[in-house]
Amino acid sequence: QVQLVESGGGSVQAGGSLRLSCAASGRTFKSSAAGWFRQPSGKEREFVADISWSGGSTDYADSVKGRFTISRDNVKNTMFLQMNSLKPEDTAVYYCAAGLRPSRDPGGMDYWGKGTLVTVSS
Repeated sequence: QVQLVESGGGSVQAGGSLRLSCAASGRTFKSSAAGWFRQPSGKEREFVADISWSGGSTDYADSVKGRFTISRDNVKNTMFLQMNSLKPEDTAVYYCAAGLRPSRDPGGMDYWGKGTLVTVSS
């Protein structure tokens, strides 16, 4: 079992930055792939980025590539999402997730946090 808790969301103006954190508990997080997804209001949950258990492999949605960076610290059982050059279209609830392997499909993840809201104003 893995429990996930997101933090770091908030309101920012376009062009600004935020850093999301995902604190994990449970022995299996260190050996789990993990990722970030987001859900804009009234829309479906979508893939943002994922990272392998070792941190050696990452993947990004085209919409965030070059602006967002995913990382993890397996000693501290924490995953991060550094978000730079934020745009109003990045506004969404951001969720961290963990699973057996990296997946762009939300259905491929086994554990989810409750989400943190990011609001970007123009």
